[in-house]
Amino acid sequence: MFTNLEHLGLAVNDLEAATALYTTLLGMEPYKRESVESEGVDTVFFKVGGSKIELLGGTTPDSAITKFVAKKGEGIHHVAFEVADIRATMQRLREQGFTLLNEEPKRGADNKLVCFVHPKSAHGVLVELCQEMTSPDLDVE
Repeated sequence: MFTNLEHLGLAVNDLEAATALYTTLLGMEPYKRESVESEGVDTVFFKVGGSKIELLGGTTPDSAITKFVAKKGEGIHHVAFEVADIRATMQRLREQGFTLLNEEPKRGADNKLVCFVHPKSAHGVLVELCQEMTSPDLDVE
């Protein structure tokens, strides 16, 4: 079950410049910066009400974010929804014909387990499923 709009992921070319711009725009400092080496991405998070803005900057030429920005330019990369049970949600979506980009949830930024729904299954929108990690989840890669 989807419980909340967790965040909007924004792909940017220059993470430091985008962080400065969003700090000014939102009138607040980011609450978290994190590197997700397995994905070749650095992230910066801002809290906006009950949701978040995640700025994503590619750190390698072959990262999904670097390729996205090269192909489509800066902008909205994905919309993320919090789910109560990521594995159950993944199973339900598979059974309903959605294509998932991950067979199992993986470790994402901001202490989340994540899985992505292919944009071709969601009218061109990359959808991220997020669930807060708990102690038993810490062995997920």
